[in-house]
Amino acid sequence: MTAVRTTTVASAVAAAACAAVLATAIPSAAINSYNATPAPERTEVGALVATWDNDGDPSTPDRVDWVCSGTMIDADTFLTAAHCTTHWPENVRFYVSLDQDVQGGLDRAAAEHPGDPSAVARAVAVEGTAHNHPAYPGPASDNHDISVVQLSAAKLKERWSFTPAALPKAGALSALGPQGLNDTSFVVAGYGTQEARRGPGGHTHPGGGVRLKAPVTFNALNDAWIRLSMSAPQGNGGACYGDSGGPNFATLNGKRTLVATTITGDTPCYATNVVYRLDTPGAREFLKPFTQLP
Repeated sequence: MTAVRTTTVASAVAAAACAAVLATAIPSAAINSYNATPAPERTEVGALVATWDNDGDPSTPDRVDWVCSGTMIDADTFLTAAHCTTHWPENVRFYVSLDQDVQGGLDRAAAEHPGDPSAVARAVAVEGTAHNHPAYPGPASDNHDISVVQLSAAKLKERWSFTPAALPKAGALSALGPQGLNDTSFVVAGYGTQEARRGPGGHTHPGGGVRLKAPVTFNALNDAWIRLSMSAPQGNGGACYGDSGGPNFATLNGKRTLVATTITGDTPCYATNVVYRLDTPGAREFLKPFTQLP
């Protein structure tokens, strides 16, 4: 694993606290541009927005930005990654937006509410409470990189209409076997940036903040992880920085199913998306108090 797919904003804030993790994983950000398309129909997919202190005065937040992606898995539960919701300043507050263009909304709100990050966040998103896996960060074999944000179902309903994503049955991916996984259609979605581009200042990752989707194909299955190919010549797209916590859907028995969440991949966002399985005993045990499992 080479790149934790959080945004550069989030990774800068968390750099000191995440030093041990970042020794083996560089923080990252969005769906890459090749073979990717807008995803306005994926109304269950949202962006994690945060406000936090950056000026040494923790009494009021002075920063606001979208930092990761995620998915509504029931009327009030937003699923994302634990590395998106840990190692922040004490006064961090999390919000969820289901807008198609979150960055555009933040830009407009910032112009309307200059100097008021909390008002900007409220203009585009609904505030919630994060619950991280208690064992995160764990070993590389299963680092428990999963969290949820609990929200007000009533406040969400006032602003957006969505159908929560369907979660997989226990062991659903293992049951497919190698050939079944090769024959399965996968799609990744999120708000992340584009693949690396070379310029006068070196590599950059442009874009981000708009919900996109892209096809990916099966590469390998591990006890806690599934690796998905993002190779453009195969017709794939893929995830990049800012897509952390976002969904990886698979069509299982004719039904679109949220089988894994984006965690990491290669630094330039060209080759592999490494995603956390949701059909494993560990993931299901964590999710059981928050939502009904199939």
